[in-house]
Amino acid sequence: MASFLILFFKSSVCFFMYISYKRTRKIIIKNRNMRLNKFLSVAGIASRRKADELIASGKITLNGKIVLELGTQIDPEKDKVFFNTKQVAILDTHLYIIFNKPKDCITTLNDERGRTTIMDYITVKERIFPIGRLDRNTTGVLLFTNDGEFANHLMHPRFELKKTYKVEIDKSLSPEHEKTLRQGVKLSDGKTSKSEIYFFPRQKRKIIGISIHEGRNRQVRRMFEALNYEVFSLERVSYDEITCEGLRRGEWRYLTAREVQYLKSKKEKPEK
Repeated sequence: MASFLILFFKSSVCFFMYISYKRTRKIIIKNRNMRLNKFLSVAGIASRRKADELIASGKITLNGKIVLELGTQIDPEKDKVFFNTKQVAILDTHLYIIFNKPKDCITTLNDERGRTTIMDYITVKERIFPIGRLDRNTTGVLLFTNDGEFANHLMHPRFELKKTYKVEIDKSLSPEHEKTLRQGVKLSDGKTSKSEIYFFPRQKRKIIGISIHEGRNRQVRRMFEALNYEVFSLERVSYDEITCEGLRRGEWRYLTAREVQYLKSKKEKPEK
């Protein structure tokens, strides 16, 4: 009798394990599909919004046919997606790089005019792209990855990641303009959000630290220029808590696992 009960118990366990496996497998298969725009984003082609624009403009092909419908679902393991005649694939290994950008270096992967670009310094075989941009004469912290979701996370304004810059201007910053910078400067594309301002000892308010939470084109330069200051030099000294400490101009390194996890853990700011 005891042997029968043991055999019955083992058979029951095996049966329920099999049922659980079948259910789990169905869930995995069911959830394997993803939206085409997310697939393009994860593969590092573009943000989801930009991916929708690529789809709507007929620049993406799916299994040999142009796809125009937004919200299209694909199976990454079976479907073949092409952009600019090249097949798109999600990489198993993601790269996360910090680069201490020098002056006279353009934040593009290549330049038709033969000017120095970021890829003249960063030598990796994988296709990577910068997270945001720094203009030609701005130096300092610039992050790179091939992880589209990671890049979108960092650049999305809802997360308000702080970027801190060191600015040298042609004359002392007046208290009135300090207040304006703190409260927001009116630019052609709208008023900026509040900034944090720091001063360096014995620099007569001509070298200033400023932290912003936005990512507009040439924003810091434009803020000072709007207040009639000439910017002599501009350096991004940190991207949130990530700095170029230990890197000389033109040098790069991989972010540590701890740094990557820290950036990924940043939470969306609550609506005010």
